[in-house]
Order: sequence, then structure tokens, then C-alpha cells
Amino acid sequence: MMLSNAFCPLASWVSGSRSPAMDTTLLYRSAVLNVANHRTVQHLVTRRAWRFARRFVAGTTIDEALTAIDALEKDGIHGILDLLGEMVTSQQEVLEFSQLIGQHVTSFASRPYPRYLSIKLTQIGLGLDFDLMIESAKTILSTAREHDTFVRIDMEDSPRVDDTLRAFRLLREQGFDNLGLVLQSSLRRTESDLRSLLDLKPNLRIVKGAYKEPPTVAYQDKSTVDAAFVSLVKTNLAEGNHTAIATHDERIINQLQSWNAEQGIPSERVEYQMLYGIRRDLQRRLAAEGHFVRAYVPFGTQWYPYFSRRIAERPENAWFVAKALIAG
Repeated sequence: MMLSNAFCPLASWVSGSRSPAMDTTLLYRSAVLNVANHRTVQHLVTRRAWRFARRFVAGTTIDEALTAIDALEKDGIHGILDLLGEMVTSQQEVLEFSQLIGQHVTSFASRPYPRYLSIKLTQIGLGLDFDLMIESAKTILSTAREHDTFVRIDMEDSPRVDDTLRAFRLLREQGFDNLGLVLQSSLRRTESDLRSLLDLKPNLRIVKGAYKEPPTVAYQDKSTVDAAFVSLVKTNLAEGNHTAIATHDERIINQLQSWNAEQGIPSERVEYQMLYGIRRDLQRRLAAEGHFVRAYVPFGTQWYPYFSRRIAERPENAWFVAKALIAG
């Protein structure tokens, strides 16, 4: 198979990954996500790159995901179960996803580990029917509570932020204390959003954000995103709230560890969360040092959107995918 410039979408993906100007900017990520949306690229990658995708995706079944979590636990790292899928288009899909997630909660309960689940609200009806989504979320949260499982709502792209915040508040006010939320430091609005939630004493995961967003909505340079990340973590911790520091950036981790020590932040209020297959050395080291570490363990057949966002984070990943496509 030849990856020539005649094959525009894939050639752009690969050549974009080699551009020095894009290596350290959000421009690279934007370019890759644009190309990844091309149907031809999606078809090729899903057919030929699964072997490489397994680096980031635990498998397609709940059994494979739980096996991956078993392996993490041997290193003192706890798993976050995440069934991949987003943007459902029918009530039937909402019902299927909700039932499946509930079954996975029950399966996870067979393990003696801290149990933790991530969900995307667009899996269970956000964007289709808000009330249906809330009812689906309540069913999942009730099942999770029965099995001592914490549920984290992932934040999705910017058009869904308002409804996600609204849903989080509504569910917390209805008594679901086993619920947390993700906030993205790349979005200009997030500091204000965090402050609007402080009355709920929110358990938050702070991430940088992996979605392609316009400059009017999101910061476009890494240094500003990083500074916002640190500020958000400090704000939530200073308010006495549990905070998950979700980054693989050792510089930021070291900076926040020093600040936590200076401020006397209790260790039980802080945890570190990272992605399955990324910086396993750092995950192991932090766990060995006595920090609470979780790894986000995604699985399922709808892995392509998640995989695309992982490719968009590091230029070298695009090269690995290109090699997989060439090898077939």
C-alpha cells in the first residue's frame, strides 16, 4: 500500500505529524482531528490499525477490560472502567447503552478493588432528549451506588458543556453523591464553571482537553492551557474538594506536589489519573511512592473516536498508525 500525496486525507495525517512547527502546538492536534473525521481514513484505520490501537484500548469486551484492570492492580494502580461510544441517535441506542453500562457495573463489582466508572452523557441521550438522559443517568447511578461504585461524567466538546453542567447539578441535588465531573483547562469558560459548582463541593477531574475547539472558545497555546490546568487544580483543592489531577506531564505533577505540601493538602484529597497505555512508568512510580493512581481503561467496539484523539496528542503516534496501515 502506498501512502502518496494523491491520497490526500491520509497523506495529510502523516505529513502533518512530521512538521516541526506543529510538534509542540495545538495546530497539530487540530489537523489530525480534521483528517480523522474523513470517512476513508476511518475505514482504513478501523480495518488495519487495531493492533496498534490496543496500546490505548483494553479490548472490545468487558472481560478484556477487567483483565486489564487486574493487571494494573498488581502494580498498585486502580482502574477506571469506560465503555467507549458517544453521540447516540435513537432512544433504542440510549436503552442499549444504559443497560450495558449497568451490566458492566455489576461485572466490575465481582472485583475487590476500588470501583470507578466514566460515562459520556451523549452515550445515554444528551443531545437527543435531556429528560431521557437524566433518567438513564439516575438508573446507572442507582446501580453504581448499590455496588459502591463511583461514576465520573466525562466532559465532551464545548457545545455540550452547559447541558453537562446542568445535568451534574441536577443529579447531585437529587442525592447522588457517588458522582463527579470532568472540567477541561483548555476552555476559556472553565474557571467560571468551576466557581459556579463550588456550592456542591464537587469531586472533579481536571484535564487539559482533547477536542478540536475554535479560538473563541478555547486557548490555542500549550502554556496557557497548562497554566489554567494548574490554577483549576489549586482552586478546587483550596476549597477542600477531592481533585483528580489528570495529566502525564511530570513538570505539572511536580509543581502541584510541591504546592500541595506547602499548603498542607491532605493526601487523601488528591489522586493522579492517567490514560491506559500512556506513561506506564510514571503511573507505577507514583503508585510505588504511595500516591493514589488510577488509569482510565477504555474498551468497546466504538473505539475509533477515542483512538483518534490519542493519535492527535503525539505526532509519533501518527507514524505508528501509518506503519500499521502500510503493513496491513
